[in-house]
Order: sequence, then structure tokens, then C-alpha cells
Amino acid sequence: MILKELKINTWIGDPTNCYIIFDEASKDVMVVDPASDSDKISELIDILGGNLKYIYLTHCHGDHILGVTDLKNRCGGKILIHREDSEGLNDSSINLSPYIGIGNIELEADSRVDNGDLIHLGDLEFRVIHTPGHTKGGSSLFCESEKCLFSGDTLFRGTWGRTDLPTSNREDIMDSIVNKLLVLPDDTITQVMV
Repeated sequence: MILKELKINTWIGDPTNCYIIFDEASKDVMVVDPASDSDKISELIDILGGNLKYIYLTHCHGDHILGVTDLKNRCGGKILIHREDSEGLNDSSINLSPYIGIGNIELEADSRVDNGDLIHLGDLEFRVIHTPGHTKGGSSLFCESEKCLFSGDTLFRGTWGRTDLPTSNREDIMDSIVNKLLVLPDDTITQVMV
């Protein structure tokens, strides 16, 4: 697995982490949370000689989904999001796109995922972990073979995601962290927001 992390500057002042995951054998690519900068993302996919298979969204907030439409138009790929956040892709009061100054974003997922679903990228297997709290349909991806977790805005370095937003809940995020993420193997490498 080749993993490339991009820190995409956003209009809210903090960068959003975007991940490009490349399976060397199959040449399949998954992009996690393309916040923007689809030029740079598609250029990296081309450099790798990859085929974009999936665009995975850890949650529906505008600062994680702004680049999705342009990236899909350029490179294809199926848009995946947890079932409980899929409605937020077309609801600006949930994805907060006008609030953060980018106008209305409207997307439609190609597939809705649930807790425990498995996503295959060549020989790599990612397990969906429903981690509500920052949003009701927030999710994380765990790749056991690579000991790697993509936690979206559930975890930040030294803290957790905000719980004062539409569909968020402090008790839910604490439960997600304690009972779903902290139980993963101790040698898990967690990709978190800075």
C-alpha cells in the first residue's frame, strides 16, 4: 500500500486531511475526504498510474466533500458514505456548506455503507466502523493488514471532533472513541487531523 496524505487548505482556516490510498498490485485507488484541490489529487493518481475506484467520505461536512464532484468528473470512482450521513450530502443545514462560505453543495452517494461493511481495494481490506458523534453517520476505516485507521473528524491530535453541530452528540463521540476505536490493536497507526 502506498499512502499519500494531503493537507488541503480550507476556507475555515484549518487544513483538512485528504488521503490517497494506492494498491500497487491492482493499481486501484481510494481517496478519503477530498476536501478540494482535485487538480492535485488527480495529478497524484496519474503519477501513480492508478485507477480511482472509490471516493470515501468519513462524514458529510462541506470541508470534507467540496472536491468530490470535480474529482469524480475527472477520474470516476464510486462515492461511498455511511448510510446515516448520506442525507447530509444534499442538506446544507447538515453539511454546513453555506455556513462555511462555499454555497450549497449537493451530492448523491453511489453506495451507502454500514458498520462492519468491508471495502476491497485490490488485496487491501478496509472495515467500516460507524463512529457517530461529530455527525450521526460519521465513520472510520480500519485496514487490519496495514494497521491503519482513518478516523475523519472523530479524532484529532489530543482531542476529538466538535459536538455542537447539527446531528452531533458528545455522548456518541465518547462512546465511539472508547468502545470502537480504543479497542483496536495498540500498534494501530491512526490518521488524525492535526
